[in-house]
Amino acid sequence: MQRRSLMQAGFAAAALPAPAFSQGAAARTLRVIPQANLTSLDPVWTTAVVTRNHAFLTYDQLCAQDAKGEIQPQMAEGWVTEPDGLAVTFTLRPGLRFHDGEPVLARDCVASIKRWARRDPFMQVLSAQVAEVEALDDRRFRFRLKKPVPLLLLALGQTQFPCFIMPERIARTDAFQQIREPIGSGPFRFLSDEWNPGQRSVWAKFDGYVPREGAVDGLAGGRVPRLDRVEWTVITDPATAASAMTTGEQDYWEYPLHDLLPLLRRNRQVVVEQRLLDGTYGICRFNTLHPPFDNPAIRRAVAMAVDQRDYLRAVAGNEAGGWEACEGVFTCGTPLANEAGSEVLKTHDIDKAKAALAAAGYNGEKVVLVAPGDYPQINALSLVTADVLRRLGMNLEVVSTDWGTLIQRRASKETVEKGGWSIIHTTSSGQSLSLPVFHLFLRANGPQAWFGWPEDAEIERLRAAWTETGDAAESRRIAEALNRRAMEVMAYVPLGFYWQPSAWRRNVTGVFKSPVTAFWNMGKT
Repeated sequence: MQRRSLMQAGFAAAALPAPAFSQGAAARTLRVIPQANLTSLDPVWTTAVVTRNHAFLTYDQLCAQDAKGEIQPQMAEGWVTEPDGLAVTFTLRPGLRFHDGEPVLARDCVASIKRWARRDPFMQVLSAQVAEVEALDDRRFRFRLKKPVPLLLLALGQTQFPCFIMPERIARTDAFQQIREPIGSGPFRFLSDEWNPGQRSVWAKFDGYVPREGAVDGLAGGRVPRLDRVEWTVITDPATAASAMTTGEQDYWEYPLHDLLPLLRRNRQVVVEQRLLDGTYGICRFNTLHPPFDNPAIRRAVAMAVDQRDYLRAVAGNEAGGWEACEGVFTCGTPLANEAGSEVLKTHDIDKAKAALAAAGYNGEKVVLVAPGDYPQINALSLVTADVLRRLGMNLEVVSTDWGTLIQRRASKETVEKGGWSIIHTTSSGQSLSLPVFHLFLRANGPQAWFGWPEDAEIERLRAAWTETGDAAESRRIAEALNRRAMEVMAYVPLGFYWQPSAWRRNVTGVFKSPVTAFWNMGKT
């Protein structure tokens, strides 16, 4: 049988009984099939999108990006920049409270900013120009700057690695240790006593939440909780998930398998639409600390064998307009997108890659590729790379695990013999790869870089130079230099992008387009 036939058979056989909800309770509960298992509750410790989605339910931001990408106040009532640009003072809106009933104070914001700044690649670049962040009173705090920092608001309000506000006592936790107590001031409270990693996560409406006035606009504006509960149920089998959607057992499926989209679309009670504003970009990441991928020439040899079209078809099939190759490090269609130096990604030749691998000195070192069997899209990317490595003759071991375990394992800097890894895959929104300061996978500051920990002084110099220029032509020149250098360092292989629709029952209301999956303002009829 073909893969599609197998999926259809599984779909037909996987009907589930209707849940025992009362009509009123069901109308106030959004039942969600999330993209992956929620294993970490700390949006500073991990960049996992599933954790970020949890954080947008649980926490709030000082400021946020609207649909035009402009920064608007959120928790902040507003801010004042001194005429010389050397101080920015924020004032909190009155009446903000954490889920434990304590008021949100300026010192909570200061502690949260300092912890987040240690891990955020954007703020790491800007921190050298920040003299101090200090609380002035209960509602006001101030950035004192060594020189004007025009990008400060963009850093604080960004979507890729948001600055979420936590109570000071929690925000004092070391940025490289996970928090265990998810208390925020967002529209929903995380119910720790109902959390069963691998199965279920639950949030309840926070009655003490004070929404910003105005309609939701991108991720800015009124984040109104219109539901009593949001329940995530992990369903690892796509056919079972599709059946749960068509029978009404579940209300929302974040990342449906592309093979099942035609079946979902045929159900009149299910809406299938592209909710996320940006394409989803595939990433093949090398661990640069240990052999064989501590050798950039070996990393480039693997890249020579990659054909992005193989990866994109594995995820999204041949649906018209469903995917596109993008052989550079910046988001295609954006001002900085370019292919300077990208010839290595255009080789698409196993024989040439084999020759380059031999010339680079590969000597049969073991390669451990960790693949998430419960995350179909990323698993598909992983299996294509496994095939490429086998065809290159590399000594490959594929470790199949769940996404939550992969998230924990990718933080290990040990050798493969001691439980480390050689290659992992992930995905990212196009917005996250549009600017050098957002771009997690471009960062090359060694121990502080994203998992894989590449170190390259030239990339870091160029990133810093980009923050200093206000000239569009110079910005473009730096972006081309960054792309060229990234292709030499090859800390990761770009795999192109695909469009990832979501599916929801027709009685779900208030679904809005945004760069992330957010559940405020949504309800049910």
